Amino acid sequence: MTDIREDLWNEAVGPDSYSAATEKYQDAILNQYKICVEMADRVSSRRNLTNTFFLSLNSAVVALFAGVSADALARVSVWVLAAGLLILLTQCLTWFVMVRSYRQLNAAKYKVIGALEERLPAFAYSRAEWGSLGEGKDWRAYVPLTDVEQWVPIVFGAAYVLGFLAVAL
Repeated sequence: MTDIREDLWNEAVGPDSYSAATEKYQDAILNQYKICVEMADRVSSRRNLTNTFFLSLNSAVVALFAGVSADALARVSVWVLAAGLLILLTQCLTWFVMVRSYRQLNAAKYKVIGALEERLPAFAYSRAEWGSLGEGKDWRAYVPLTDVEQWVPIVFGAAYVLGFLAVAL
């Protein structure tokens, strides 16, 4: 692992960049930077709420089916079960697409944050933090949460298909 200081400090920006003549400009950049970081955090919070909603919904569905006897399910028309499966798979697809969308939105926000850091004394997010995590390329250092999140709706969808096949066949 490299020393984080190598990636943190922006050699192009130093104390001389903060003179009375550039004070308003640097303040504007810093304020925009703060807004961008806050908005990225808000997107992550919305993503967490979305995941909580869908995870709760799917957990309730699984609990419901776990409480229903196999004999009772066998008496339900295969067409009703297929319609239910279609609804559940659509819901899983929606969840997957939303997580992917949040991932793409945050990726764009972090590109902007990185560009703003070029005008600041430190590359806190774009190089230092992300670099110390191996940029998400080494699973031993860091597994990006959105990589894991995208598998959850796929697992639920697969479980629903297997459950349908177990009951319908």
